[in-house]
Amino acid sequence: MPGPAAPGPGARATVAVRWRARLWITVLCAALFVLLAVLVGARHGLPYALDQRLHLWSLHHRPAVAVALARGITATGTGALPYLCAITAGLIAGRDARARLLTALAALGFLVLAQAVRYGLLQLVGRPRPPSGDWATTASGLSFPSGHATTSLLVAGMLAWALTRAAPAHGARSGSVLLFCWAVAVGLSRIYLGVHWPSDVLGGWLYALTWLGAAAVLLPRLRPPGPRPRRRPGAP
Repeated sequence: MPGPAAPGPGARATVAVRWRARLWITVLCAALFVLLAVLVGARHGLPYALDQRLHLWSLHHRPAVAVALARGITATGTGALPYLCAITAGLIAGRDARARLLTALAALGFLVLAQAVRYGLLQLVGRPRPPSGDWATTASGLSFPSGHATTSLLVAGMLAWALTRAAPAHGARSGSVLLFCWAVAVGLSRIYLGVHWPSDVLGGWLYALTWLGAAAVLLPRLRPPGPRPRRRPGAP
């Protein structure tokens, strides 16, 4: 049985356009993150007016049920769970046992590296959290960029990528929407519980999008060109 035909000029042009679009989106997210980090650092710990308004709104809209729900959501964005999700993404995306192991290790390393750089940025910007008397949950460390917002969006992106490789198109789209809704909910819970300024969460999202965009740009360059050969029926 003949193998699949090589992609024609039109298909290659479409791939090139998509790659350039990803590159420009990544550059834009990185530029916006750097700009926000500079603006936040220039305030020397003082929040902007919009930060204060949204923070005060959360303080005055905290029924017990909503606080309990927000605490449950925010708990999913930290600890061992995100790292287990990164490993799961690699296991889902791999084509065979060896590929699953290597992809799981790569996904875990990707998350660890992004977190290590984020810790450096926390120290560089040096922004304190909102007053501890306003907190409705526990927190520690500096504030910008938000760790929960960063981690949940990175994990959502990796799991969504894994679904696009392993699930039917409709299922992958639906799953990806749910994953990104979860990541947004985790970030918003940090604002609602009073442990982050809104710009901290926005910074976490931009930081995570920069890493996900960089991965989307680099992965096609790391894979060998050409279509994946199909295995013939009955072939070992």
